[in-house]
Amino acid sequence: MSRNFESISINGISQKMVQEMLSNHPRIAQILEQSNEYKDFENQLSRWAYSILESGEGGVDYYKERKRGKKAYDKLRWQDMAAIRVLDYIDHTGNEVEDLNMGGETFINEPFNTLYLGLSRGTGGGNPDFFRDMAQLFSQLEASYEYSLPTLEKVEEWMDRHPSGLDEQVVRHREMNRDRILGIILDKMDNGEITDRKFYFKEAGLSREDRLSIARQWWHDRLFHLRFAFRDPELINEMLGYSLSYETMQVLRDAKKAGIPFFVNPYYLSLLCTTNIGGYIASDQAIRDYILYSRELINQFGHINAWEKEDIVKPGEPNAAGWHLPEGGNIHRRYPEVAIMIPDSMGRACGGLCTSCQRMYDFQSGKLNFNLEQLKPTESWPQKLERLLKYFEEDTQLRDILITGGDALMSADKSLKRILDAVYEMAKRKKENNKRLPVGEKKAEILRVRLGTRLPVYLPQRITDHLVTLLRDFKERASREAGIRQFVIQTHFETAMEITPEAAHGMNKLRQAGWTITNQQVFTAAASRKGHTAKLRKVLNDLGVLPYYTFTVKGYLENKHNFANNARSIQERAEEKVLGEIDAKEHKTIRSFPQEAEKMKENINRLRETYGLPFLATDRNVLNMPGVGKSNTFRTIGITNDGRRVLLFDHDHTRRHSPIIDQMGRVTIVESKSIDEYIRQMTDMGENPEEYSGVFGYSIGETEEIMPIYEYPDYPFEITSAMSNLEV
Repeated sequence: MSRNFESISINGISQKMVQEMLSNHPRIAQILEQSNEYKDFENQLSRWAYSILESGEGGVDYYKERKRGKKAYDKLRWQDMAAIRVLDYIDHTGNEVEDLNMGGETFINEPFNTLYLGLSRGTGGGNPDFFRDMAQLFSQLEASYEYSLPTLEKVEEWMDRHPSGLDEQVVRHREMNRDRILGIILDKMDNGEITDRKFYFKEAGLSREDRLSIARQWWHDRLFHLRFAFRDPELINEMLGYSLSYETMQVLRDAKKAGIPFFVNPYYLSLLCTTNIGGYIASDQAIRDYILYSRELINQFGHINAWEKEDIVKPGEPNAAGWHLPEGGNIHRRYPEVAIMIPDSMGRACGGLCTSCQRMYDFQSGKLNFNLEQLKPTESWPQKLERLLKYFEEDTQLRDILITGGDALMSADKSLKRILDAVYEMAKRKKENNKRLPVGEKKAEILRVRLGTRLPVYLPQRITDHLVTLLRDFKERASREAGIRQFVIQTHFETAMEITPEAAHGMNKLRQAGWTITNQQVFTAAASRKGHTAKLRKVLNDLGVLPYYTFTVKGYLENKHNFANNARSIQERAEEKVLGEIDAKEHKTIRSFPQEAEKMKENINRLRETYGLPFLATDRNVLNMPGVGKSNTFRTIGITNDGRRVLLFDHDHTRRHSPIIDQMGRVTIVESKSIDEYIRQMTDMGENPEEYSGVFGYSIGETEEIMPIYEYPDYPFEITSAMSNLEV
């Protein structure tokens, strides 16, 4: 079904904005006056934009894609970006676009026709967000204002707006939260609402303070938090001192009716602020938006479309990236070098449910859940594990195994050891088998093992001495005998407010085990506030953790609340993350950091001090594409009548892909909110909207090259170029 807005009148606010546009932009008024029909209007816009590109250096070559990449991008003037967007709008006029935010409806991309109808007739259906975006485009095109990058002092001021979970006043507030939650649990034990075989009072007649003291010891036990996780919105509100608003509770009740699971453990719930802390505004917003569901998610639950097409696998058929995979859904693969393995164990579960989870599609089908007892491994799992790892052993290109889920550290130590032991044996066999193959036919050997986990955030109590010993022993054996050279804990801190004393202690123990810790942040709306992500990078660096990815929120309307426009991601990279840019001559230095992961904190601090950097910008701002792979290479080619931008993404050409991308072409994505709506959301969070006005101008993206610290080590031999398990 296609939408047609040609005869739809614009509302009063839009009419007022049309008059302001004609008054503030005389060149547009002149072009309109000289146009007898839309085609005249379009042609004059095109000539104007092209003349601007011709007046600069490299703009025409970039527009025509004769030159690409960061060097060419960096030569573009602010005005050039607007000119390229005007020409891209025109070049893609008439394209039919599928909008999965609107149930798969299609529309004809015609931005300037919508503008022309609005300016000349008062029709076209454009809403105020559409006209605001257009007005900003012409201000940028005319260079009617000087847009300058913020100073170091300004960015540091933004960073200071955001507290850390290590700040003393934050720690005290959360201790109060802990005692309140424990007190309610004790009350429920007293009246028989809660009973547990492990956590109970062995002595009768203990005072309230004695029982609370014992319960505080329980707080350090991960099993306590899993057994007492809250699965009901009324209970969550009670634990939060009834601080949730009426509107929020209505949303949570509706979420329960819709079948969306709740699973919030006591520790993570204690991170929410029930009162203001030290004058910080919305200090816990990024945490709130991770556990409190949005109205859009509830309305879409049951109708959510899978975002990553390669995760949909039919038996006997290759996935969207062309890879044949073992049956059972345990292995996911996008790239030649790496595949994800999801174990049949507690590792298939999580320590909590993130509202913008990429696997919400599987939660709605019941494929994923929080029935922890049912997720314990069966007797058949060891045999299945051996079969799955055979896939890695026999593949010609796989050299990186990412064990995730769910969450890799949700597996008990015994289960995790079984998995790691099997990986060790597989890697050793692959290395041994390679000795019999001639040069040029040798297979890629396993170089990297990663554990994907959010438990250092959700449940740092999981990081026990026994776990650390297990990880250290595996590293020593695997590096010595199986040729594995990189050992990575890949976690998901969303905000500096999640970095608590418990989390810091846990990460220090993981580093001492010799594993590199990297972080993947989801760039939600709350996390996209000015200075927020920069502050997270700094606090992570302070603890010896390296930022790895900063992901734009993926998904359609279900994630609208948490979505921060791709333009804001580009702006954050250009204006804030740039402060941590590392001198290229140090790339070789930082590439060696994982070889002595125990000293990661000291090495990071030394490099920061040498160059006066607040943090090391080792992460890449990217989007997990609905096609194949990750990218931030895009052009803005259209805009809907309600102001949502249409982006044309290309694949990341800085890394190897399945050759299928040569057939797939580029990917069109319609964003779920307008930039104006995003700025209104920032205003609701207490932000100054004026500080976000420049975001309109960021309409082109280029994928950053991967930092050398994350590159694979070289083999001392030549491997085959042949790809196995591939059908293109």
